[in-house]
Order: sequence, then structure tokens, then C-alpha cells
Amino acid sequence: MTALFTGLDSTPGLGAFGHDNVWLVILKAVLIFLILVLLTLFNIWLERRVVARMQHRIGPNVNGPFGLLQSLADGVKLALKEDIIPKAADKAVFLLAPVIVVIPAFVTWSVIPFGPTVKLPWSDTHTPLQLTDMPVAVIFVLAIASVGIYGIVLGGWSSGSTYSLLGGLRSSAQMISYEVSMGLSFVAVFLYAGSMSTSQIVAAQDKFWYGVILAPSFVIYVISMIGETNRAPFDLPEAEGELVGGFHTEYSSLKFALFFLAEYVNMATVSALATTLFLGGWRAPFWIDTFWAGANHGYWPFLWFMGKVMFFVFIFIWLRGSLPRLRYDQFMHFGWKRLIPFSLVWILAVAAIRTIDLNGGLDRRWLYAAIAVCVALIVVLMFFEEKQDSDAAAEEEATAFDAFAGGYPVPPMPDQIGIATRSTSGQEH
Repeated sequence: MTALFTGLDSTPGLGAFGHDNVWLVILKAVLIFLILVLLTLFNIWLERRVVARMQHRIGPNVNGPFGLLQSLADGVKLALKEDIIPKAADKAVFLLAPVIVVIPAFVTWSVIPFGPTVKLPWSDTHTPLQLTDMPVAVIFVLAIASVGIYGIVLGGWSSGSTYSLLGGLRSSAQMISYEVSMGLSFVAVFLYAGSMSTSQIVAAQDKFWYGVILAPSFVIYVISMIGETNRAPFDLPEAEGELVGGFHTEYSSLKFALFFLAEYVNMATVSALATTLFLGGWRAPFWIDTFWAGANHGYWPFLWFMGKVMFFVFIFIWLRGSLPRLRYDQFMHFGWKRLIPFSLVWILAVAAIRTIDLNGGLDRRWLYAAIAVCVALIVVLMFFEEKQDSDAAAEEEATAFDAFAGGYPVPPMPDQIGIATRSTSGQEH
């Protein structure tokens, strides 16, 4: 057992991939699939327990110890439910949409590093705790994750339901909008790491985590990943108040379970990507390796990695139990007029500072001071823009209400004052 958690620290490079036997590649793929399925079952249970605790309820506690088997029981129940296909649905697309959503959710994990190069316990074979890697691995994750949007849009369109169609359109607009800010948050990481390879980005964080030295990018990514996964308070495509259930309203049985599975796997995916790009990946937290030489050796890094992923999962759950849902216009306004401009200005600042720093022309203290000034200026500009928007809204509300401005009589709201009223005969009073 000790041999599993000891060994030389070997951070894999791109040359370490592509040499595994076929059986080892298949074994890694199967293990990743099993980890994600089990993680989904656990995350569903964890979410229900944590939210119940926040709301002074008990949560699942009957099936299995502490209710741990409740998610499995729910999965079996979904599988045994009647599989209904609406008459107005496009049957082929309706059946294919959940598959298009769930497959990319699993494929993105093929480039996520779980740990360093390790020795297999049953042989002398050394292999990275990662299925594969490539020079543009992060771009690969974004590209594959974008394919899942097609499944959601097709699922909403093929249902033959207006509610489902609106949910699918909302979801596509939301994901595209927040993928822009998410991609921009990666640029600063690429500038500092000098690579788009996930294993190389982890290796570049051996001294400092990018979540600390690139804190604005980290904050932008965390906000974007919540919007990207359609999770509360950004779960507008599934808003029960106006869309019943969103793009999967007409789905039942295993097809609905696939949408549910994809949502939780995507939640784990963006958490793993945040861990890899901003929190040092599989490296020991809080620089434990400075006083424990074996912290980053053997199979211990897998535990650090999963612990960081669960930290982000808890953030998802915490936000769901704490914040109310935004209005759709507020949500899109925040993405396009706040996150994206902030990201662009931050990238320009990081690129300039990084160039000066590489040329040896800037002291570290001045570097951090310049970053702080840039962030402060951006915040001040956003504050003044918000104030102008609120003043304009207040001025618009203060104007007199014309019930006939659009050509049809509309009664004023309680705080509005009509400038004219008319009788049914058309005479003005």
C-alpha cells in the first residue's frame, strides 16, 4: 500500500503521451467514466443534503447510510418510468439530442490531468494519470463543450413545444455569451504559462497558483462557469416560473436522466478545469510539499485534485441555496457589458505587464501595484456606468405615462401618472 503513495515526482510533458498500450488506454477511459458516474451520484446526494441543511431540513437519509444510495434509487426509478415521445416531436432528433449532450461532457475529461507520472502497482509500467494531452488541450475542452449546446438546442426544437424551444434558445444564447468571457479568462493563464497544454499549465504552477497572481481572471472564470452550466442563480433556461422546465420539459425516463447526468458532469468538468488552470491542478494545496516531501508523489496528487474539484462543487451548491434567480435581461447585460469588457481590459494589462516583466524592466512590487491600479480603474469605470444606467432608468420612470403611446389604451401602473385619459367614444378629458 505504501508503494502506491511514494515515488519520484514526475510531471508529464507532451512527450509522455501516446506511448501507452491499448489495454492501458481502455483502462484509463473506463476509470474516468466510472469516476464521473460515481461523482455524479455523490454530487446529487451532496447537493440535496447541503441545501437541506441550509433550509433546516433533513434531506435524503433513508436509502443507505446517510441516504447515500438515494441517487442510485432515483436513477433506477427514472429508468423504469414510461418513455414518452410527444406526437409533435421530430422523433429522430428528439432521441439523438440527449446523446449529443452527454457524450461531450465525458470526452472533455480526456485531457484533464489527475496526477503526475506514476508506477502501476501490478507492473513496472510508468504512465501519467491523464488519458492524453495536446498542445491546445484547453481549446479542445472549449470546442468539445460547445458541441453540447447543439444537443440542448435540438432537444428544445425537436420537442414540438414552445416552452422547450424557448428554453433551448435561452440556453444557447447563454452558453455562447458566457463562453466568450470564459475563453478570455484563459488568455492571461496562457500568457503566464506559455502553453495551452493542461499538463504544462499545471507544471508552470509549481511556485504560485494562477488563481492568486491572476485573481481577476479567476473571478471571471468562476462567474462564467456558473453561467455556462446553467446553474442557479443563472438557470434561466430551466426557469420554472415562465418555462415550466426548459428545454427538457417533454423528456422522460432515461432521456431525461441523460440531460441530468450531463448537467452534473459539466459541473464537475468546469470545476476540474478551474482546478487545473488556477489552483495548481493536482499539486498539494497550501504548499504542503515544502514540509512534506511526498505530498506530490505517487497517488496522493489524485486526492488533492479531487478535493479541489469538490471545493468548487460545494460553491455551486452554496450559490444555489443562497441566491435568487436573475432576470434574463439582467443576466445577458452582465455578461456582455460587464464581464467581457472587464476581461478585454484585463488581458491588455496582463499582456503589457508580462512583456515588461519578461524583459526585466519591472520590479515585482511595481508589478503588483500596476495590477491593483488596473483593477481599481476597471471597478471605478463599471461603477460610474452602473450609476449612469440607474439614473437613466430613474429618469425614464419619472416621465409621464402616455397610455396611448403605442396606439392602444393601457392602464397606468400604481406609480405611473397618465397624461391623458379617453373614454370609449374617443373623446379626450
